[in-house]
Amino acid sequence: MRLLALPALSDNYIWALCGSDDETALIVDPGDAAPVLAAAANGLRPVGILLTHHHNDHIGGTAALRERWPGLPVFAPDDERIGDATVRVDDGIRVHVAGWTLQVLAVPGHTRSHVAYYLDRSGSGSDGQRLLFSGDTLFSLGCGRLFEGTAAQMLSSLTRLAALPDDTRVCCGHEYTLANGAFARVVEPDNPALSRRIEQAQSMRNAGRPSVPSSLGEERATNPFLRSREASVLRSLTARLGRAPADEVEAFAELRRWKDGFQA
Repeated sequence: MRLLALPALSDNYIWALCGSDDETALIVDPGDAAPVLAAAANGLRPVGILLTHHHNDHIGGTAALRERWPGLPVFAPDDERIGDATVRVDDGIRVHVAGWTLQVLAVPGHTRSHVAYYLDRSGSGSDGQRLLFSGDTLFSLGCGRLFEGTAAQMLSSLTRLAALPDDTRVCCGHEYTLANGAFARVVEPDNPALSRRIEQAQSMRNAGRPSVPSSLGEERATNPFLRSREASVLRSLTARLGRAPADEVEAFAELRRWKDGFQA
């Protein structure tokens, strides 16, 4: 099993999960068909598409891929704004395609119908691993904006994802690590794990490599949006508000508002 991050548009990643033959691939969030078609020219053969939410930079290439491969199944949340779906999914459903089984997790907040896909092959021998395709809900060192959902919804969604095992690889939809890291460093300037993560990401980007996937263990240690209940984050929020947040939802909401207006 091999995982490819195909750069697309300005800062998106289309994920390709390749099978044991290194040709068949499950495609996640193809916002643009061109990178997938280019990979197909080198032997990649899509066997299914997973869509996390309706935004065009995640679904925009789907129609062209189905035109190229008419029988391609497309799994997507039950949202009328996604017109190319062949199979609608919801929380708790298991997607079976090309020998993979992925669990669907409803994670509203960024959009009302956002889902994530979780693959657990930890007991599958040498290629065993856990993968989380989180779309725009959980990013490396960040989370998505609240376009349609509430702070309470997003906090609940992130708490749910954070409960997955430490070695889960977080396959998010964008290359945002360094920008998110600049904000995270302001929130937690004395977090040594965060400093190491930023240095690592900078080195990877300097080498022309994606900074993702990260691990969920790393995210719990460094991502302020998974750490909004931590004393160090609450101290920063208290200084910003001039008082302690009333509860964990207000703390998370203020953290998200702070990030929305942040400029490095």
